[in-house]
Amino acid sequence: MSSLDFRGWRLQNLEMALEFTTSCLKDSVDLLRFYKRLADRAMAQATDQALFATIDKESNSIAIIVKHLAGNMRSRWTDFLTSDGEKSDRDRDSEFESPPKARDELLELWESGWEITFDALAPLTDADLSRTVTIRGEAHSVMQTIHRQVAHYSYHVGQIVYLAKHFAGQDWNALTIPRRKSAEYNTKVATGKASQR
Repeated sequence: MSSLDFRGWRLQNLEMALEFTTSCLKDSVDLLRFYKRLADRAMAQATDQALFATIDKESNSIAIIVKHLAGNMRSRWTDFLTSDGEKSDRDRDSEFESPPKARDELLELWESGWEITFDALAPLTDADLSRTVTIRGEAHSVMQTIHRQVAHYSYHVGQIVYLAKHFAGQDWNALTIPRRKSAEYNTKVATGKASQR
């Protein structure tokens, strides 16, 4: 099987799944792109102040979550098939301190993490899913590693969305199905005007 080139991939309609697939790899990449778009749209609704605010002293800000995700992505996906996913130069604890001070710096960090991620996934094929990689010395199949990261990133994207929505209050624009609009949405899906992803 030839490699799948996801770098040039674009959705025609951002609310619609690109296509039906039985490829675990393609579906995983599609999910990662979906979750990235959710966070992008949530952060776009957050004021500069909201990006750096916390709801209490034990909580992380959106900026801290972004810094952590970028650090994780750099570590996991740099030299993905040939080096341990927990790089020796990663200082995970520092990811939860002193985030960038400005929106543009934060978004640059965010985009760089995703670029590393998608660049590492682009040359893979479904045949690569059974290969072995390590994270902190523990063996994982490539498939397990990808699933682990999809779960980890979606967990933190949920936090980003929650915080952005919390700080936006009544100014929030729904990212998925708006309240009291489920029937309308179901009709759109049934008629092919929307997709569940």
